Parts: sequence; C-alpha cells; structure tokens
Amino acid sequence: MTTLSPENSLSARQSATFILEKRNPPIDKTEWDSFFDENGHLAKTRDFICVNILERGLHPFVRTEAWKFLTGYYSWQSSRDERLMVDTNRRRNYKALCQMYEKIRPLLENLHGNFTETQNNIAYDIQKLYDKDPLGNVLVDKKKLEKTLLLSYVCNTKAEYQRGFHEMVMLFQLMVEHDHETFWLFQFFLQKIEHSCVINIGVGKNLDMLNNLITLLDPEFAEHLKGKGSGAVQSLFPWFCLCFQRAFKSFDDVWRLWEVLLTGKPCRNFQVLVAYSMLQMVREQALLESMSGDAILLACNNLIDLDADELISAACMVYAELMQKEVPQPLKDFFF
Repeated sequence: MTTLSPENSLSARQSATFILEKRNPPIDKTEWDSFFDENGHLAKTRDFICVNILERGLHPFVRTEAWKFLTGYYSWQSSRDERLMVDTNRRRNYKALCQMYEKIRPLLENLHGNFTETQNNIAYDIQKLYDKDPLGNVLVDKKKLEKTLLLSYVCNTKAEYQRGFHEMVMLFQLMVEHDHETFWLFQFFLQKIEHSCVINIGVGKNLDMLNNLITLLDPEFAEHLKGKGSGAVQSLFPWFCLCFQRAFKSFDDVWRLWEVLLTGKPCRNFQVLVAYSMLQMVREQALLESMSGDAILLACNNLIDLDADELISAACMVYAELMQKEVPQPLKDFFF
C-alpha cells in the first residue's frame, strides 16, 4: 500500500471549493480565444486548460470547439490551418463512409442477423426517445440519429451498440451543427470513455473498483452491501453505460460532467469517484432502514435532477480523502 502526495490532495480540495463557490465564471469565447497565439497554436498548456475546465466549466459558445480538443478530434498541437484541414478531411471521410454503408447495407440486412437485430433495437430505442423541449419544439432529427448509430455500429468493431447510445448521440447532435461532427465526436468520445461506459470493455472493471473503493473509505457501508444489501453495486451498471446521463436536471449538467471526465482531471477514472459520491447520497437511508440490495438500487435509480457542479465537487472531495489513505495497489493503479 502507498500513501499518495498531500499536494495532490490539497489541489483536489481546492478544486472542489472553486467549483462549489463558483469563484470564476465558465470559460467564455473571449477567454478561450486568448488561449491561442496568432497562428492558432495553444499558448497555454493542455494541463492549464483542463484544470480550468474542471474547476469552472465551459460556456456553451465554446463547448463544441473545446470538445474537439478534449476528445482527440483535434490535436492539442495543431494550428488553425491544420484544424481547417482536419475538418475538411473529417467531412470527406464521413461522406465516403456513408456511401460505403449504403452499398453494403442490403448485404448486411440479408446475411448478418446481428445487424438486423441491432437495426431493430436502434429503431425501437429511437421511437421511444422523447425529442421535444418543454414548449413542444422538436430537438433532434430522428432519421439522422438512426443513421449515425447504424454507421457507428458498422464502423466500430469494439463498442457494439448498447441501449442508451441513442441518448448520447442525441446530445452530440444538439451540440454541433453538422452531421459529420456528430458522428466523429461520438466516435472519439467512445474511444476516450470506452473503459468506463462500454459493457464488454470496461463497465465490469468500474464496478469492481467501486466495490474496492467503498471497502477502503466506508467499511460500515461495505459490510452492509456484502450482507443484506448484496447485489446493489453490481446492478449500478446503467450509471456507467449512460455516463450518468439520466441523473441530471439538464443537458448542460450532463455536458458539464462529461467534459470533466474527458479532461482526465483530477485523476484517471474519475467516473468511479462520481458513482461513489452518488451512492453516498443513499447511504444513511440504506443503513438506517437496513435496506436490501433491491431497495438500495431503487433509491439509486431515484437520484435524478442532480446538479453537476455539486456532484463533481463531492467527487473531488472523495479524491482528496483517497489521497490521505494507504491505498491498495489495484486502486492506486486504477486512479493514478
């Protein structure tokens, strides 16, 4: 076991305080532009920008461009001209993929049962998707949403379609202007977070580490979860599969958490600290009422309308607490 740096613990506590007290407003267009020199190269370090995103967030007017850096759509070392070329190539490659897909689609429908099954699942999910704002205005184009999901399924051999991806893609469609941006940002986003949200790649590991974290930081609750509350933690996989999307009160809150996860700050696999913080919200009730695993799961599923800043701050405080502990090697390797 290893005790980690107190400096990092202090930094995490400071970040939590900055987030809650909103000491500085989100990064706006003027400030974002100031991060670049006359040729469009970054004049600030990637670390500086990521810490500021963690502590302050992004104004909606800069979110699309910032996410292109955070996901890897743009290189952090690129110039303005290089990024224009990247956009041109992404648009061209997307068009070529669409043409390829239209050519092979009949073959896929006739010979591949998995494709037909996935196609039906996507159509069913999109049909159920509520796509209107409070005033009844249509938010997204469902046909374009279906096309993005099918193309993603055909092109991505690792992250097969899973229930909930349609909700994720909807948020990308709301964020950006062009179809090729929606497609590529979703692909890069999946690559960045596949070890947290994709069932056949990383969700099981996240649940195991969440169990280990509870054992280290909250032994009393861990004992309850091993006994009467057994099964609760392993049933929380939708939190990771959807990147906590259904827990928040607004799309802005979802984007706020996701962009923090993309920064890699204050540590790797921050999503597990987020899940721990959410589980702590039902801890007192679970112990007081000696709740079963099913009852705990129901209480967790009722965690909705959360505030992203409050949750991120709470998770930063958990990280600060973790830094003060004798951390077992598996957790150390996972977070640090």
